[in-house]
Amino acid sequence: MTLKSRSKIVDLLKGGVVGTEVTAKGWVRTRRGNKNVAFIALNDGSTIHNIQVVADVTTFGDDFLKDVNTGACIMVVGQLVESPGAQQPVEIQAKNIEIYGKADAATYPLQKKGHSLEFLREIAHLRPRTNTFGAVLRIRHAMAYAIHKFYNDKGFFYLHTPIVTASDAEGAGAMFRVTTLDIENPPRSEDGKVNFTEDFFGKETNLTVSGQLEGELGALALSEIYTFGPTFRAENSNTPRHLAEFWMIEPEMAFYDIEDNMDLAEEFLKYLTSYALEHCKDDLEFLNKMWDKELIERLNFVASNKFVRLTYTEAVDILEKADQKWEFPVFWGADLQSEHERYLVEKHFKKPVILTNYPKDIKAFYMKQNDDGKTVRAMDVLFPKIGEIIGGSQREENLEALTTRMAEMNIPQDEMWWYIDTRKFGSAPHSGFGLGFERLLLFVTGMSNIRDVIPFPRTPNNCEF
Repeated sequence: MTLKSRSKIVDLLKGGVVGTEVTAKGWVRTRRGNKNVAFIALNDGSTIHNIQVVADVTTFGDDFLKDVNTGACIMVVGQLVESPGAQQPVEIQAKNIEIYGKADAATYPLQKKGHSLEFLREIAHLRPRTNTFGAVLRIRHAMAYAIHKFYNDKGFFYLHTPIVTASDAEGAGAMFRVTTLDIENPPRSEDGKVNFTEDFFGKETNLTVSGQLEGELGALALSEIYTFGPTFRAENSNTPRHLAEFWMIEPEMAFYDIEDNMDLAEEFLKYLTSYALEHCKDDLEFLNKMWDKELIERLNFVASNKFVRLTYTEAVDILEKADQKWEFPVFWGADLQSEHERYLVEKHFKKPVILTNYPKDIKAFYMKQNDDGKTVRAMDVLFPKIGEIIGGSQREENLEALTTRMAEMNIPQDEMWWYIDTRKFGSAPHSGFGLGFERLLLFVTGMSNIRDVIPFPRTPNNCEF
């Protein structure tokens, strides 16, 4: 039996020709029946839906069919017929079944009963076979494709920024070190410190926290670029919103000011939301039914509403006047927390919100300062249920302003000479933002824990698989 003869289950259910002989391959979800007939629910991952295989017990025998149980991988050849049941339009009347791989019923972890998400994280190597994670991973693929399509269609260039880097874009210091030195006995300089000049790269290096700084270099030559790759934060954070390894989409655009930046962010998020609604209908309906009854309504809400734009100062004024008890106090200069962001979106405006002009003291060194000397042209996009989903800014293109700010924030200019060079030679106004891919997926899938929207989550004390 050749691969060419195999039909994907999604194609059989949507457009299979009744009366033809078909071949399906996949994993058994359930088997039920009586002494005369067995009904096998088969799934190959191409769709949330199973196809029903009807097998005559006298043809195949009880001894054979007992191995066609939950978790087993099989090939089925048979006739595609109309299904008398309301669950599916067609089913397969089996003529031949071949078992590719058995699954011991006593030890296979994914039995027909429901499983908690916490348990499924412990068996992340098998959880893609569940309906929930099959849906999440198909949506993850669709969103990755949509991201590339959006930027390609707009004429952006996909730039691959380094994963190993000597720079810290955030200035946070929460980075994973990359080294080939002997950790038991590293070489040391005269002052007793580790001598990284003897390391592989001749200097101290880390896994990247962001491709932004290198992305700016690309934008100041190609005009409009985007990055889409893995990033790493060595923060000992165990919240449902944080991972140590995650993916980021970071467009950088020459000649864009903060208004252009906000326009692009809004267009981008509406495009992705609409794409999910159009292309992931079955998976979204399943997740809406099983995990979040307001999911599809919330996606339509974002796709159809113009985002509200206001300054950080205006937002603080609204929050201070709100009849709310805050876990974290609100005052001008405070970094807004998720509870504040969600209040603005879900209760006050009842629309997605873009905040601008944040205090410079809570933002990064590369953000362009406003004339007031207190704020920078930063922007955060706030979504229902999530809070901040995008963070970005107009970048500081003025050499003197940039180096002054770097000195104020103790950013080592000698190590950032290449970044400063772009302000010396043909500097230009430019802007950009970052979208955490897994944050986006939390919103699009309705899942409540970020560990459940990435195939193999990396968190403190967890690096299995």
